[in-house]
Amino acid sequence: MTAAVEQRSLQNIRRIRSWVRSLTSSETFSRLLIALAVGICTGIATILFRRLIGLIERFSFDQLAGLLKGLGPLYLVLIPAAGGLLTGLLIHLFAPEAKGHGVPAVIEAVALRGGRIRPIVALVKGVASAITIGTGGSAGWEGPVVQMGSAIGSAFGQLLRLSPEGTRTLLACGAAAGLSGVFNAPIAGVIFSLEGILGDFSASNFGLIVIASVTSAAISRAAFGSSPAFIIPTYTLRSPWEFGLYALLGVLAAPISALFVRALVWTEDRFEEWERVPSWIKPAVGGALLGIFAIIYGLFPGLGYAHVPHVFGNSYSTIELALAGAGVTWVMVALIFLKIIATSLTLGSGGSGGIFAPSLFFGAMLGGAYGHVVAQLFPDIAAPAGAYALVGMAATFAGIIGTPITAILLLFEMTGDYHIILPLMFAVVISWFASRAILHGETINSIPLARRGIRIAQGRDVDIMQGILVQEAMTPNPDTVPADMPLSQLLEEFDRTRHHGFPVLDAEGHLFGMVTLQDLQRALERGLPLDTPVSTIATRHPQVVFPDESMASALEKLGRLGVGRLPVVAREEPRKLVGIVRRDDILRAYNLALTRRAELQHRAAQLSLRRLDGTEFIEITIPPDAGCVGRTVRELSQALPADAVFVSIRRKNGQVLIPHGDTVIQAGDRITCFASSSAAQALQSCLIGGAAGGGEQRDVPA
Repeated sequence: MTAAVEQRSLQNIRRIRSWVRSLTSSETFSRLLIALAVGICTGIATILFRRLIGLIERFSFDQLAGLLKGLGPLYLVLIPAAGGLLTGLLIHLFAPEAKGHGVPAVIEAVALRGGRIRPIVALVKGVASAITIGTGGSAGWEGPVVQMGSAIGSAFGQLLRLSPEGTRTLLACGAAAGLSGVFNAPIAGVIFSLEGILGDFSASNFGLIVIASVTSAAISRAAFGSSPAFIIPTYTLRSPWEFGLYALLGVLAAPISALFVRALVWTEDRFEEWERVPSWIKPAVGGALLGIFAIIYGLFPGLGYAHVPHVFGNSYSTIELALAGAGVTWVMVALIFLKIIATSLTLGSGGSGGIFAPSLFFGAMLGGAYGHVVAQLFPDIAAPAGAYALVGMAATFAGIIGTPITAILLLFEMTGDYHIILPLMFAVVISWFASRAILHGETINSIPLARRGIRIAQGRDVDIMQGILVQEAMTPNPDTVPADMPLSQLLEEFDRTRHHGFPVLDAEGHLFGMVTLQDLQRALERGLPLDTPVSTIATRHPQVVFPDESMASALEKLGRLGVGRLPVVAREEPRKLVGIVRRDDILRAYNLALTRRAELQHRAAQLSLRRLDGTEFIEITIPPDAGCVGRTVRELSQALPADAVFVSIRRKNGQVLIPHGDTVIQAGDRITCFASSSAAQALQSCLIGGAAGGGEQRDVPA
């Protein structure tokens, strides 16, 4: 009996060993371990980042401010300016991708670069954002942690030479782990990664992202405790009639969300147009302006500050006051607009930080002020003001970020309060729909990409029209009419050419406006004499496009304006007409884009099959003195190694091109090639040629 028992025990042990061996050797187990490692690294990075912010903040506003106390409130200008200068230098020298709030760069990496982010971005983003926030910059620490986690996940994917799909998944794991760790919200971290980064709720990614998110949250809780981010009283729905009050709050949150988005974009444009000032100095200017603004703000009765202004940093302490139902109504309303200005100056000038905390701040102030008003008007049915502050936070977050599911779950996890979830969901959805209507379907994360012609759907699909330039598809030297042409002759021109519109030129040959067949018909219906000049009925200052814009951008303008043609003008001479884009040109451009994409996929597939185990993506930045500058891809193709193909070209202005024979290489282009490992050196020599200093080459694992 004993021998039989021992035999069965040995058999069970062998089965267990065999099961463990098969499990540990499986691909699934390896992916789980990698996701676990991403969560651990991101959780540790979150702890270090938050402590670095605290360290810099104490040094700036305790020690350094004490040394500068003889200057009076001037320290509020000097400290943010110094922080902006350090931030600008870090970003300029090491990682331009770390500028701003970071999430658009992560989405772009998922959509255009197979999830590849340079590993140094994690370090630079962390240090730059800590300096920005610690020296008073009006920004949050959540966006930076999302970008840091994404860079960590991407680094794992590149180090292990995973496929683009695998690298994207690890990037999403890092993004979820970052949000989870900083907010102590593992569920919201997972949903944000799926909803806001990947745009894909497929089950294949879900398990790995959950592991990374939970791991990071566990590490963060070990360091900072398991309490919710905000400790608030329990709020409940006091009456069904309150749904109407919360619905109105959702409506009010939408214009506030849109105002912030447009203010930030406008500020970025103004600093971008300031071309004579080096990019690394602009964050210092933004910091100085923020300090001046804070000094002025502190002069107003009721807005004064004891040490650090409310508009500095992430302003969590002010949010907590609103959630507790404290605060003066007019002060909270004022703080909404003051914080919008402060955050726009910080991030629009090129500083590094997040927009999650400012988004929550706007909602807390809006909801708190609204709650005080409705409590006065409807004392029998209105909940305390803190309840409206909580719902307002979720509503503005959804309106600005564009992720309603994340907003609902995030506020639930940050407060631990489920009792008010129904009105919160109601207000969030209303704010999300209304914000999309005001912003024409855009969000704070999609606008930077859309303005460069990059349209993303489902997280990774890119509008192929962004790879075609206007100059490639436009009709050059179009038919035009002079401004002094009489309507009788214009009628003959429409009949002769069968066009539906003409660019109108002035006496000097510059673009005067546009005139359409509909304009002529309306003029005749009004009984205008046939000798009336075209200038009388032409549309002055029409919307134009530039030759180096993408066709996706031109298509967006056509659709938004509801017109059938756009004049193309030289960027250096905005009144010089060089062509016109019509609907036929758009169709031709689309067919060209489809052809290029198919050709590129075919060539890459052939090369991949031929050298499956020895290929890689290589990125080369072209210096000004490189031998390939000014030459076309067709000319270079004769000297390219046999096992190499061009994949994409990223211009200095951010434009991404699908290269073709007539594409001319420019200084500063970042060319991505798909090549065999043995051809890398020959590829570098072919492109750089006689350059004295060579170009930056980076291997991107396939």
